[in-house]
Amino acid sequence: MSVGESGATGRWPGGGAAGWHAPAAPVRDAVTAPTTLDYYLVHPGPAGGEPRGRPEGLVVEEFEHAADHSAARLHSAAWTPQDGGWWSSADFSRTMRLDAALRRRVVAVARPDAAAAYRELGGGDLPDEGTLRGHFHDPAPLATAPLRLTPGHPAAGPGGTRVYRVLFADALGPDGLAHLRATWRMTVAGDAADPGARVLGVARRRVGDDAFTWHLRRIGAGGPWCLDLTVDLAGDRDDTVRPMLRELTTTLRMRGLLPVTVERFS
Repeated sequence: MSVGESGATGRWPGGGAAGWHAPAAPVRDAVTAPTTLDYYLVHPGPAGGEPRGRPEGLVVEEFEHAADHSAARLHSAAWTPQDGGWWSSADFSRTMRLDAALRRRVVAVARPDAAAAYRELGGGDLPDEGTLRGHFHDPAPLATAPLRLTPGHPAAGPGGTRVYRVLFADALGPDGLAHLRATWRMTVAGDAADPGARVLGVARRRVGDDAFTWHLRRIGAGGPWCLDLTVDLAGDRDDTVRPMLRELTTTLRMRGLLPVTVERFS
């Protein structure tokens, strides 16, 4: 089954051309901070619940962040041997997050693995990240207005307290949850087998004088998962926030969760 057959509207083997953007000269992206891109391989339909066969192509994504580190837009580009060039489609990025059948075919990988697949599929050397960003032509806008958890949320440190929520599509299996609990040395806060359990683990870390606490949370029984990150800033600088969000999001992404957005709660 092709991506097009599972509901995606972007160009793909067997799919339509809606959302297609003709290749253009690379342009500088709007993201000011040089961050690593997210890489995915798209496989043929799953067999026994797992992606099978040779990858059909690659997807490269990057979240553009607002000044407060919430997500403002999602950029993406994809490549297949059939096209021979990179194309950009916000519709395809949305479909990746809405279509469970398609998500089962999408596997997050590190850049070396993406480069190896690209070469094996006949693309040659994977372009550098600056060049890949030049293929981002159709960003998906994301809400950026800070949300309020409770009125008058107190500032815990001299620099104040912020709460971020990273929302993901899909759910963690028992092995993925066990891996995260061990990797992050999480305090177990709930039984994943209990459908009523929401917070399933809590971890803490200090970076310099800034304190970070994150809760791994399930939104509803059988619903999506999220990571709630509380930041107690020691001063007026917040340059530790973006790297921490990136690290935690990447860890969850490599365990099979697909990031949807990063919201900030004031």
